[in-house]
Amino acid sequence: MVFAFGLVFGSFFNVVGLRVPLGKSIISPRSHCMKCGHTLRPIELIPVFSFTFQKGKCRVCGIHLPKIYLLVEILTGTLFVLAIYEIGFKTELIVALSLISLLMIIVVSDVTYMIISDRILVIFLILFVFERSFIPLYPYWSSVIGAIGAFLFMLLITLISKGGMGGGDIKLFGVLGFLLGWKLTLVTFMLACFAGTIFGLVIILMDKIKRRNPIPFGPFIAIGALISYFYGEEIVRWYIRFL
Repeated sequence: MVFAFGLVFGSFFNVVGLRVPLGKSIISPRSHCMKCGHTLRPIELIPVFSFTFQKGKCRVCGIHLPKIYLLVEILTGTLFVLAIYEIGFKTELIVALSLISLLMIIVVSDVTYMIISDRILVIFLILFVFERSFIPLYPYWSSVIGAIGAFLFMLLITLISKGGMGGGDIKLFGVLGFLLGWKLTLVTFMLACFAGTIFGLVIILMDKIKRRNPIPFGPFIAIGALISYFYGEEIVRWYIRFL
């Protein structure tokens, strides 16, 4: 049941990630084909099933639909289940589902437009502040230190690298810093850099992209944040023992 709810939310996150960065409403117009304008019928809006049954194409014009639609739906469902499995039915589950929601929206917008919307970040920052007021980190000041420290650290890296990281990435780390605290945000940064470097090397070696071509960093931040949120404390303890 949780997986099914996750699929539905994943479909909604696709809409948010595609429309909000362009300043469009998430309510109207109704979901439609981006090429021919065909308004999707209810049978064409069933998560995963519709994409699979239509073989990833618009039923009217036959254009291939971005595979990220399907990927985000499945990932959201899977991550919702993971949150239940790792956390259980505790108040922290609300935070976990909120984090997953933010990251899925970010993945859609960054992969599609290489944009991380300020509007999305502000909305979720307000949500996280509200949630952490009732479900605080320990110690309580870790959220504030995490937010300020992450933002300034990312800004410094960007200034030193002369634009090596986008403004949206900097602000996203600030938001994550508030939710995760400084320690797990640092783990997030290291994991994101590692994942991004491996991916970049692979696609360069495969000649899929030129060395200096930009790639969206948001998906790698999402990978790092999710691993850090669910398993970061274990990673830190392992690292300390290793040293």
